[in-house]
Amino acid sequence: MNCNEQKVDILLVEDDLGHAKLIQKNLKRANIRNNIIHLSDGQEALDFFFNNDDDCKSEKALLILLDLNLPKVSGYEVLTKLKESEQTRNIPVVMLTTTSDDTEIKKCYDMGCNVFVTKPIDYENFAKAIERLGLFLSVVQIPSMRNL
Repeated sequence: MNCNEQKVDILLVEDDLGHAKLIQKNLKRANIRNNIIHLSDGQEALDFFFNNDDDCKSEKALLILLDLNLPKVSGYEVLTKLKESEQTRNIPVVMLTTTSDDTEIKKCYDMGCNVFVTKPIDYENFAKAIERLGLFLSVVQIPSMRNL
């Protein structure tokens, strides 16, 4: 497959497997058919960008859904590294977390996240929030990494 034939890949960095499955299910419910790459910790996310020899990676358009509370390397650290690197600083990052603390939200925006979404605790509201996020993602324009 030619690298240019792919849609925007969604990189989901979420350590809670139940949340990851629920996010993927509800994005599909919102008619998001993009390839979703699931990584389960912050180190995997950093390796994906900075220790990966994938020839097509530089051609892909990416959107990152990033949890804050990750094992090995926190979401804050991942966000910091992504926004410090010329190679990755313009990739859109959506923070997905259970916190609704104004201080944490401001910190994420100050660090360069593009969107902050609080994951509701109860299943029904969580599912609705992700479905709405899917509707938002369906209209967002994202550059490929080669254009960043």
